[in-house]
Amino acid sequence: MILDSNKIAAHNEGLYTAHKNKLVFTASEIAESENIINKLIDFQIAIPSWALGTGGTRFGRFPGGGEPRSLEEKIEDVGLLHALNKASGAISLHIPWDIPTDRNAIKALAAQHGLKFDAVNSNTFQDQADSAYSYKFGSLQNVNKAIRKQAVQHNIDVIQQGVELGSDSLTVWLADGSCFPGQLNFRKAYENTLESLQEIYEAMPANWKLFLEYKCAEPNFYSTTVADWGQSYSYVKKLGDRAKTLVDLGHHLPNANIEQIVSILLMEDKLGGFHFNDSKYGDDDLTAGALKPYQLFLIFNELVEGMDARGMNHATDLGWMIDASHNVKDPMEDLLQSVEAIMIAYVQALSVDRKALEIAQEENDVVKAQEILQNAFRTDVRALVAEARLRAGAALNPVALYRELGVRDALIGARGLKTVATGL
Repeated sequence: MILDSNKIAAHNEGLYTAHKNKLVFTASEIAESENIINKLIDFQIAIPSWALGTGGTRFGRFPGGGEPRSLEEKIEDVGLLHALNKASGAISLHIPWDIPTDRNAIKALAAQHGLKFDAVNSNTFQDQADSAYSYKFGSLQNVNKAIRKQAVQHNIDVIQQGVELGSDSLTVWLADGSCFPGQLNFRKAYENTLESLQEIYEAMPANWKLFLEYKCAEPNFYSTTVADWGQSYSYVKKLGDRAKTLVDLGHHLPNANIEQIVSILLMEDKLGGFHFNDSKYGDDDLTAGALKPYQLFLIFNELVEGMDARGMNHATDLGWMIDASHNVKDPMEDLLQSVEAIMIAYVQALSVDRKALEIAQEENDVVKAQEILQNAFRTDVRALVAEARLRAGAALNPVALYRELGVRDALIGARGLKTVATGL
């Protein structure tokens, strides 16, 4: 569905006075507010095509109705999100869940909604209906060379799909690993995986990047072949300059210092991007910032400091994407909440008094350093985020407008109550 700009304007008019009052106060609290608002307008967070349906657990799935039944409907849903917040201007496809039947038509539809195609994602963690071999015992690591070749070719096919759509990066996440001691020769698994990744890397166009994700567990719980940032770094360092590590916030062991990981990868020019979500126990794929907003802020604090130190463009030099699976929420509302939380953390990090923090660090003034960070985190910056949306032509309160317009009911009316999105 296409959102009428007049409805956005009417919604904003009703909230404008209260918003302006908050904005004046916030701008008086935060230096360089105008610069921050402009950075927000440029900052875009890609929406994954698989997040638009209701996610599931290992035990059940409870569709919410009106889920997108095709790639075209997924693009329409992301277009609606982008119209509401003007910060979701890209869609990330997972192949083979979302193979375009008519690429030109798909590109035209995306352009109609103001969307570009972000990183394309390969899938060797599931067996495909037309595949000759199974990935039960791994894909790029498999002891069977024919299976490895099949997995490599799938990634090359995904690259070609991305080239046709205008993407410029490939995300590889592997379920490869082992469930029991002795099942796998770790050294040979590493060597096989590296050899496979080298073939994929060499098949990429010269302007493309390869993002290698890591995950400490699941579906293999004794070992995973790319288990942590160090293992991912080891692979991408060997592959070349256009291979980078991708950080998923749910892919770490409990209490991992993700912000330190981010800092080191940035320093080494090996941070490719992010999959944003939140977690309590593992890869929970909850709404970004729902459980650990301070950690999200601390991560962005390192990102802003590290990117500025390297002279990087905040909006374009890293890949920004949500990766979440929603089982009890309307996924569209959840995605709007996640984008909002990410933007808030970004603004808080931009508002940190860098000079004062550096002095405190140089003087080993631990209390002062903590006060500087916590002051930025505890400052309500939502008015700046809303102002960026307003200037971009989006809604001051996207979730509220989404509900006012009865979007989910309209989608159910058009698509049905029992529809199930393709993918997960």
